[in-house]
Amino acid sequence: MLRGQGPTIAVVALGGALGGSARYAAALAWPTGTDAFPWTTLLVNTLGCGVIGVFMVLITEVGTPHPLLRPFFGTGVLGGFTTFSTATVEVQSLVDHGAPARGLAYLAATLLAALGSVWVAAALTRRLFVRRPV
Repeated sequence: MLRGQGPTIAVVALGGALGGSARYAAALAWPTGTDAFPWTTLLVNTLGCGVIGVFMVLITEVGTPHPLLRPFFGTGVLGGFTTFSTATVEVQSLVDHGAPARGLAYLAATLLAALGSVWVAAALTRRLFVRRPV
């Protein structure tokens, strides 16, 4: 196990604990009521996706990172920080509490913000760091 997937599993678990703890801290700092628009989760997911965009460009197009960096930070930290399962539960909660339009708006905002954030962050990172031949 130590020569195989053990180190990868360990860094993903450590990163997930760190990312999940950061997300939990954000939820404690800015709580959302059951029928309120879930701004905290939307912002966490948008921020996390932006960081994913930057990170993926840096590790795939700019440098050659340590083999455990991607599983630690990409899968672990950012996977633990972003929380699309919570977003899904919050959509259902809004619908269950009589706010289906708010739930649909939140679902659309989550999709658009996440995709837009990763795309803009990746494009800006490429523009700043990736050298193109002249």
